[in-house]
Amino acid sequence: RGLSPQDFFGLDPNSGGRGGVERGTGSGFVIGADGVILTNAHVVEGADTTVNVTLRDGRSFTGRVLGADKVTDVAVVKIDATDVPVVTIGNSDKLLSGEWAIAIGNPLGLDNSVTAGIISATGRSSRDVGVPDKRVGFIQTDAAINPGNSGGPLLNASGQVIGMNTAIIQGAQGLGFAIPIKTAQLVAQELVSTGKVEHAYLGIEMATLTPDVKQQINSNNNSSLRVTVDRGVAIISVVPTSPASASGLRAGDVIQKINNQPIIQSEAVQEFVQNARVGGLLQMEINRNGQI
Repeated sequence: RGLSPQDFFGLDPNSGGRGGVERGTGSGFVIGADGVILTNAHVVEGADTTVNVTLRDGRSFTGRVLGADKVTDVAVVKIDATDVPVVTIGNSDKLLSGEWAIAIGNPLGLDNSVTAGIISATGRSSRDVGVPDKRVGFIQTDAAINPGNSGGPLLNASGQVIGMNTAIIQGAQGLGFAIPIKTAQLVAQELVSTGKVEHAYLGIEMATLTPDVKQQINSNNNSSLRVTVDRGVAIISVVPTSPASASGLRAGDVIQKINNQPIIQSEAVQEFVQNARVGGLLQMEINRNGQI
């Protein structure tokens, strides 16, 4: 449904053509004067090629789904309109905890809902948020986000979009998460250009080393893995025929540097991989059985 201010809109996925219609609702916002719209991939999931788009001023359009990326939960929709208001984009790289945050959307079917709160944290890993299959460092906010807010904008106090609301932890109260707008824009550019997004990957299962994690690894009688260092990211397993396997990485190795930058947490490894291009190189320093 329509949202306030008029830059934001509602989505009704319509998957006609498969013997019926699959309906759901979500939110979104216009990022291009030519009618390019950002929303969540899960909002348009089930829609064959089109969604119904309703603007705040009551106009309705049939939107074409240009592409959706499940890995980041970003989708792009295009409507044939040139006289639509476009959002102002903010800088999601410079967010600080405690800043004001405003969420706009269509929660629970309640049109034009605005909630306010603060930025609670930045860089929350997908594992922290409970969606380990995603590759996003999420913005956490206590602005109320409910089903139907998905795909809608998170704004700063100046009205600039800093994120796209996406995730709710089941059973949580006062916790919502948004994809940083910089990440969403980069994904959107690839979706508009090619209709899909290629993601670099290593092919490892990993864990941030802590005293407890080190003890668990070294005391596991069912595994031959042993680590001798206290800090870094331990490789728990390597996927066969993966880039990691082809490069000679082994279970039990501890990643200590990537591109000469110290690595302490697994989120840092994920960030390096996310920012790498497919076919590119990462220089990695590991500790293997006490040797660099």
